[in-house]
Amino acid sequence: MKTSHYDMVIRGGQVIDPALGFGSVADVFLRDGKISKIAKDTESAKKDFVSIPVENIIDASGKLVVPGLIDMHVHLREPGREDEETIISGCQAAAAGGFTSICCMPNTNPIIDNQETVKFVLSRAEEADANVYVIGAITKMLKGEELAEIGDLVKAGAVAISDDGNYLQNPEIMRRALEYARMFGIPIISHAEDYFLCHGGVMNESFQSTRLGLRGRPAVGEEIAVLRDIRLCGFTGSKLHIAHITTAGAVEAVRRAKAEGIEVTAEASPHHFSLTDEAIGKEFNTNLRVNPPIRTKKDVEAVIEGLIDGTIDCIASDHAPHAAEEKDVEFDQAPPGMIGLETSLGLLKTSLIDKGYLSWADAIRKMTYNPARILKLPRGTLAIGSVADITVIDPEKKWTVKKENFRSKSKNSPFIGWKLSGKVDYAILAGRVVFKGKQ
Repeated sequence: MKTSHYDMVIRGGQVIDPALGFGSVADVFLRDGKISKIAKDTESAKKDFVSIPVENIIDASGKLVVPGLIDMHVHLREPGREDEETIISGCQAAAAGGFTSICCMPNTNPIIDNQETVKFVLSRAEEADANVYVIGAITKMLKGEELAEIGDLVKAGAVAISDDGNYLQNPEIMRRALEYARMFGIPIISHAEDYFLCHGGVMNESFQSTRLGLRGRPAVGEEIAVLRDIRLCGFTGSKLHIAHITTAGAVEAVRRAKAEGIEVTAEASPHHFSLTDEAIGKEFNTNLRVNPPIRTKKDVEAVIEGLIDGTIDCIASDHAPHAAEEKDVEFDQAPPGMIGLETSLGLLKTSLIDKGYLSWADAIRKMTYNPARILKLPRGTLAIGSVADITVIDPEKKWTVKKENFRSKSKNSPFIGWKLSGKVDYAILAGRVVFKGKQ
């Protein structure tokens, strides 16, 4: 007679689930791709190991066992630029970074502004190593002129809408978009940079941009955009999410809006809390060319404070692959963006946790429960009966970022050569191991 009916067990790890308020050493049992049991008393649970194949028993002693990480801001480039990234390769990179769910932005070619393109992405993702959720476009062709068929996008599976890469400059169209989004129960994700203030700028407008002779993108361009969108959000009663927030003024605006009861949330990207614009002048590394730009030390400190006090809800990579030849040009000619799926966790650990700014529980909340809540995703928890998307993390693993180790098709990272701590041991998708690190 069998003494257990489980397919896999993750033994003896420090289980952290912010959705459940759970944090304890425990064994996590899986059956049929779902969480079947969590046993705090690991000794008494030994009898349940009997019928589990030894290769399906993962020793997580000294490791963290958390819900599969969620990245709500990723560029997969497919369709259109499969030389830079595909849905399959992007999901492989995601799994290696500990992400079992990612949300892809609509600025592909063709744009994800209709049902057919949403369905194409979801179809391509069916055999991938991560769940892919689609962010549809707010306006047709991302031109900011005419609303996309938002209802059709949602019906096809879009979980939010965004003109990411472009600020929706027309406030009347933004108002209508927010009203439609409210009807369908989805948030609008805003790339908040005023076009007229920021267009043509290639780095933060500051002493550094003047010294380097590069045209700047001023902090006020982001702050004005954030303030406008917050006011429209409050006026319409909709839900607004500020993507990749970078400035002290923008963080304070979100903080005040939340205090007023406006339904606004925000995310920060690892490069915006681990780098300042001083880095650009050291080697003119075009991988540091991003929109919005890397800011000043004061802004970095404000972003970190926003992460600490909960003003900033999520950490998202803004993974943006580019072909090597596109980045191998003068700084002001390079396209904006860097890859980030495979370095996010290490940068989080090294820049925030190791320095005492965030606890692991705080950090995991910003990469699991919060994005799942904002986008209403059926993920982000280890609750009994939930899909077994799990990340096992070695919190003290030291490693060096190496170009040849990236699973992304593109290698445009400014962090190559950096020594980080915190590494993924396993990524498990619906009970299936999709990534196993070097043990």
